[in-house]
Amino acid sequence: MNVQAYLAFNGNSQEALNYYSEIFNADIKNRQTYEDQKIDVPSSFRQKLQHAELKGKGIHFMAYDASPDTPINHGNQIHMSVDVNNADEAEKMFNELSKGGQVHHNFREREWGHFGRCSDKFGIGWMVNSNN
Repeated sequence: MNVQAYLAFNGNSQEALNYYSEIFNADIKNRQTYEDQKIDVPSSFRQKLQHAELKGKGIHFMAYDASPDTPINHGNQIHMSVDVNNADEAEKMFNELSKGGQVHHNFREREWGHFGRCSDKFGIGWMVNSNN
């Protein structure tokens, strides 16, 4: 079994995937736009992503730009959880993810290790953990 996240964006999924690919040292794969699809979307939306995946060591999720007739609401329905072996590396990742976003729980030592929770500049919730 494999469970992974599929993130929906309001037309800026390429920007978000570029951002995440740098933070997680991952590659954007299987990039497909609405260009040649037989879907009723405005011509200005044809270059947006209908599907893409971010893949790297220990990371794999999918993303797309929801068509204009599908409103996206920012909320707390999903959090991406990241486990990092090194607390310094985890804190650096947390700081990058929270830049331009909102910190909900500062990255600090907890009973189980180090933890921080934030929403990034795209409204995606992130939990960053390190057990050392």
